[in-house]
Amino acid sequence: MIFPTRDHATRLVLDDTSAGLPVVRWLGVLPDGADAQAVLAAAGPMRGSPLLVEHARGSFARPGLRGHRLGAAPGADSRDVAGRDWSTSFDVLGVDVGGDRLVVDAVDHAADLALRTEIQALPGGALRARHTLTNRGAQPYLLDGLEISVPIPDGFAEVLDFTGRHERERVPQRHDIRDGLWMRESRRGTPGHDSASALITGTPGFGFDTGAVIGVLVASSGNSTMSVERSGAAGPTLSAGELLLPGEVVLATGESYRMPWIVVAAASDGLDSLAASLHTWQRSLAAHPGEQPITLNVWEAVYFDHDLARLTELADLAARVGVERFVLDDGWFRGRRDDRTGLGDWWVDEGVWPNGLGPLIAHVHAQGMQFGLWFEPEMVNPDSELYRVHPDWILSTGGRVPLLQRHQLVLDLSNDAVWTYVRDRVDELLSSHEIDYVKWDHNRDLLEAGTAQHGGAPAVHVHSIAFYALLDDLRARHPDVAWESCAGGGGRIDLGVLERVQRVWTSDMTDALARQQIQRWTGQFVAPEYLGAHVSSPNSHQTGRTFGLDFRAATALFGSFGIEWDLTEAAPDDLDRLAQWCARYRRLRPLLHSGRMVRIDTSDPTVLAHGVIAADARSALIAHVQLDESAHNRGVVLKIPRLDREASYQLEWAGLVDDAHLSVAPPLDPAGPTRGVPLSGAVLADLGIWLPRRRPETIQLIWLNTLVQ
Repeated sequence: MIFPTRDHATRLVLDDTSAGLPVVRWLGVLPDGADAQAVLAAAGPMRGSPLLVEHARGSFARPGLRGHRLGAAPGADSRDVAGRDWSTSFDVLGVDVGGDRLVVDAVDHAADLALRTEIQALPGGALRARHTLTNRGAQPYLLDGLEISVPIPDGFAEVLDFTGRHERERVPQRHDIRDGLWMRESRRGTPGHDSASALITGTPGFGFDTGAVIGVLVASSGNSTMSVERSGAAGPTLSAGELLLPGEVVLATGESYRMPWIVVAAASDGLDSLAASLHTWQRSLAAHPGEQPITLNVWEAVYFDHDLARLTELADLAARVGVERFVLDDGWFRGRRDDRTGLGDWWVDEGVWPNGLGPLIAHVHAQGMQFGLWFEPEMVNPDSELYRVHPDWILSTGGRVPLLQRHQLVLDLSNDAVWTYVRDRVDELLSSHEIDYVKWDHNRDLLEAGTAQHGGAPAVHVHSIAFYALLDDLRARHPDVAWESCAGGGGRIDLGVLERVQRVWTSDMTDALARQQIQRWTGQFVAPEYLGAHVSSPNSHQTGRTFGLDFRAATALFGSFGIEWDLTEAAPDDLDRLAQWCARYRRLRPLLHSGRMVRIDTSDPTVLAHGVIAADARSALIAHVQLDESAHNRGVVLKIPRLDREASYQLEWAGLVDDAHLSVAPPLDPAGPTRGVPLSGAVLADLGIWLPRRRPETIQLIWLNTLVQ
């Protein structure tokens, strides 16, 4: 059986002729004309893997279901209270295929467990799959882990994933696949700044536009695990699921655990096609934002120093340059004069705002801008009225208070009283003020995250579910409010939260040079229009480096464009130049937020190149980014893929041309990179265009447009 039956980028061939669960004999992009019989014959009986790995079926790989039953077996010693039904052997009850969905129901009568496996084809070419486990026995079943596994071809020899830290998220790393287990776990309660984000395997040397690749991602905002495993007896597999802490899921009779969706995507022509499949799906979501407004966030302008007159002046300047959304960040609520106090006390601070937020909101709206407000609903400072009254409302093991991070602790959303308190406070503020946008922050990890509801037992799993329920409830109550996911920057960016928000804050690092790589690789699994990208102050608040306005603005242009800069300190000429960039973004926004992202390899490590190709390939915007001094004067050749090979393109400079003279390197021709000569899509892809060495920390934008036939 081939699923999906219709043409789809990512397809799998299931063999349901053997005992037990169907075996995936092939996953990936099928050759033209291949049918199930041909694939099964070519694969042979030893190739492939079931979606749930079981020891009982002869596999010695890490089992996909890990758990055991609690309670003494009939006639057993009373001390025999655990360790039963730890090995399963599921038999299929039925397979249902309908449209873009496949469901396999199975049961293990000996272990008294039922398993449902769902696979769904997504717009754009990816698949997603998940298991649901149900306890049919009389005694509780302690679940330690449940994962989806998929086989990858033997020729896939490399694996790419990501690492990082706060203010340096999504750093790529890759290595050869070898025998053994390569596992990435997230135990922070969110994906975290060091999140693997995805596991991508492929043929040797796969790149942005070359090589066959398969990737898996966990669509969850909680703990997760991903791994690739190979042995001398079995081919490589990718596995992924939720990481469950000890005792988090105990299934009573009739209870079920449904794991998060695992998204699987394949491409035959590189990482950009893999990214495009995910971007297309995200653009089909009900919560997708469409074209993003220009956002100014006041954090780096004022920090905690809130003053109506100053913020009003900032709003006036924002409107002058073309801002469409004004966001008031941390510091507006009771007692919040620094990051040590006030979290949890969600009332407007009367001492700072004697007339409330109304005057600022009214002024912002009068300037034609939306108004946004920052919250960190899941957190509490020990120095707060909430904590003084309810110290028992935090996540902890029960025996001690967890170590402070950023002077704060995490509220236990699995406690109904806590959940209701947080929901009501946010709801009251959104109901009593004309707020168009919420920046939802989450600035610390879930360390020793237990719940007092169950004696301090781990609670990341239920907290994550409660977070989704809280956000969903507030979204339903306030359908006109847009939502941003922020977790100290990029700590909670995942395919689960993307189904619920309109924007993510890509990183607290707003240094434009550092942002080049952060945005380049976050775009591997998130469509660019979600990625908050702001023009920061000339002197970076994180690194102390100084950059020109054009470099900062051109870096932000390719995401959800915004500003993180005290405009009251900007010179009039800079304000005029920033207004030009805002106008340029508005003009290019339809392309930037609907087109196909491309990343272009260059021969010079000091040069990055990337861009966006229109869906109909009639136009494109390409950026040549000179990061640092080149070691030579040869310049670079940019081969631009994904254009219409038969069409003829006119190339022009888009934006401000850097005419600064460089030794040996010629000045840029005002007529464009090809001096006004049109080129075909085939020439642009196969031969490319030459660009000279430029000054460090400069960006040249190139506009491509098809000639009228």
